[in-house]
Amino acid sequence: SDLMLEIGGILRNFKFSFRGTGYDEKLVREVEGLEASGSIFICTLCDATRLEASQNLVFHSITRSHSENLQRYETWRANPYHESADELRDRVKGVSAKPFIETLPSIDALHCDIGNAAEFYKIFQLEIGEVYKNPNATKEERKKWSTILDKHLRKKMNLKPIMRMNGNFARKLMTKETVEAVCELLHCEERKVALKELMDLYLNMKPVWRSSCPAKECPELLCQYSYHSQRFA
Repeated sequence: SDLMLEIGGILRNFKFSFRGTGYDEKLVREVEGLEASGSIFICTLCDATRLEASQNLVFHSITRSHSENLQRYETWRANPYHESADELRDRVKGVSAKPFIETLPSIDALHCDIGNAAEFYKIFQLEIGEVYKNPNATKEERKKWSTILDKHLRKKMNLKPIMRMNGNFARKLMTKETVEAVCELLHCEERKVALKELMDLYLNMKPVWRSSCPAKECPELLCQYSYHSQRFA
């Protein structure tokens, strides 16, 4: 799918290749021999621990590979350095079974959902606070918008506030019903219409990256993806 955007007065062309985007985290962990999602090694793409990831939310590289996971499994199985269980576990970075299928290193569909929901959650707060009128709002004001949103979502959608975005919260948040509820807190009709359209576009684009083979499973939405993404941008 191609996307053309005007940036700084110059038309730029972006090409999207939908490839392996339907991976589920549990599936990747199972076929690549990694510990379950409760592991301190939280990523299927790199060796980051939960603590390391919490301290560095931006800069990460894809470092895991199928061949390396196979080598680590052999180390786990043979324990050639005669290490303790904790030392061995740290050496193999969460590999605990033999990998039997190679997966392409790509962000899985669940984390696409979580990342997008986190952005929409911020947008909802900014719209409640009318930040387009007041871009220099204080930290206290922004915290107040967050509290208003959380209370309203709990009352209208039975969505309890969370410390960190997860899959279940993301799925419930990204619905037409939620955006209708959020619009009850907005005063400007034009902004309400824009927010509803934004969610509609998102819901039309979502099946493309949730699909393992969009050309077969949702060809019509794949054809519309370029238009939807330009409108969304």
